[in-house]
Amino acid sequence: MSTRAGFVALIGEPNAGKSTLLNRMVGAKVSIVTHKVQTTRARIRGVALEGESQIVFVDTPGLFQPKRRLDRAMVKAAWGGAADADLVVLLVEAHRGLTDGVERILDGLRERGGDAPPVALAINKIDRVEAPVLLGLTQELNEAYPFVETFMISAERGHGCDDLKRWLAERMPESPWLYPEDQIADLPMRMIAAEITREKLTLRLHQELPYQLTVETEMWEERKDGSARIDQVIYVARDGHKGIVLGKKGETVKAVSKAAREELEEFLGRRIHLFLQVKVRPNWLEEAARYTEMGLDFKDGA
Repeated sequence: MSTRAGFVALIGEPNAGKSTLLNRMVGAKVSIVTHKVQTTRARIRGVALEGESQIVFVDTPGLFQPKRRLDRAMVKAAWGGAADADLVVLLVEAHRGLTDGVERILDGLRERGGDAPPVALAINKIDRVEAPVLLGLTQELNEAYPFVETFMISAERGHGCDDLKRWLAERMPESPWLYPEDQIADLPMRMIAAEITREKLTLRLHQELPYQLTVETEMWEERKDGSARIDQVIYVARDGHKGIVLGKKGETVKAVSKAAREELEEFLGRRIHLFLQVKVRPNWLEEAARYTEMGLDFKDGA
C-alpha cells in the first residue's frame, strides 16, 4: 500500500466552524474554539490520519474585511494558507447562507483562477436549518462557484465529518508521511500553551478586550519529578485593561490560570505549574516580535 500525504486549508468567515472542524478531524484540541470571532490568529496545523493517508489541516484565520495591522496580517496568512494547500475546504454556515463575506471569499477564489487548488464546499451547522433550505443553499453556492464536491456537516456534532475526511484522504498526493505518526500539531508546545491561556481569557473577558491582548510563553522548565513550570506573560495595551484582566483581588487571572493549567495538564498528561503575569505594552500591536510569536508576518499587516 502506498502512503499519501498533503495539506488541506480550511477557509471561511470568522466563526464558520473551522477550528471546531479541525479539532474534530484531528481528534484532539489543537485550535482555539470560542464564540468570539477572529480567535484563530496563526495558521495552526493539525495532523489527521485516515487509512494510509496523512492529512495536514491548515486552520486559517477567518477571512474578513481587515481594519488594522493585526487584521491585515491575519487575512494575508489565511490566503497564504489556502494558496499552499493541495485542497481547500470552504466552510459556510447553513443558517447564514451566502453572506457578503462569503461573496468576498468567492471573489478572492475566482481571482486566483487556474493557480488555485481545487475547492470543496462544506456547509456547516446543518442542524440549524430545514432540508429544503439546505438544498436551496447548496444549489445557490454551486452556481456561484465550481466546487469539486459538496458536503453537509455539523463540525460540532460530527455529522458528515467522516465522509469528508475519507474523501480528502483519497485525494491526497502519493507521498511519504510528513509528520511522525503520533504527532497531532506542528505548533511548538510553547505556542499551544499560550493559545490555551488566550482562549481562557477570551472566554472570560467581554467585548473588545480579547483583541487588545496577547499571551506569550516566556519560560518552560522541565522538573525532575516529570512536571513542568510554565511562565507566561499577558500583554495588554492599556493600564485599564490590566485591571480588568487581573479582576477584583486578582480573581479573574486566578480563574484563567486554573482553567488553562487544567487543560494543559489534560493535554500533556502530566502536572503543570503555571504562572501568569500581566504587563502593559501600549504598542504591542505594532511590534514585529509579537507577530512572530503568533506565527504571523509583521510585514503582511502593512
